[in-house]
Amino acid sequence: MDQYIEFATNHYLLSFSLVCVVFLLIQDLISNSFNQFESISPLIAVTKMNDDKTLILDIREPNEFIKSHIENAVNVPLGKLEEKLPSLEKHKNHPIIVTCQTGARSVPACKTLTKAGFEQVFNMQGGMQSWEDNKLPIKISSKNHD
Repeated sequence: MDQYIEFATNHYLLSFSLVCVVFLLIQDLISNSFNQFESISPLIAVTKMNDDKTLILDIREPNEFIKSHIENAVNVPLGKLEEKLPSLEKHKNHPIIVTCQTGARSVPACKTLTKAGFEQVFNMQGGMQSWEDNKLPIKISSKNHD
């Protein structure tokens, strides 16, 4: 035990870094355990898209959406999601797959949707970047389709 204390006092930056990393890992674990949405891979997303009632919600900005998006995806930028919730009400009981560019912006969108009472919310891991890496089909459009 004395060796651990001696190490910690001699290498206080390493010890502090270890404590920070452990804290962040525990925080992430606790946060993920309380999520009411599921994270799925792009390949599993494809199987869910076979259901006609599944909505693909792309929360990227319109200029990102125009460059490439999933066929039949609805574009609602993350910043406008709360004001557009009433227009999504008809999908409250249907599967909703949320995607962004890398998977980072879709997590807050999934939390917003589940808080608003949407029942089947799925976060596509890795976002459109992962979708394209898996060589899945994309659509390129000349204008935004809301």
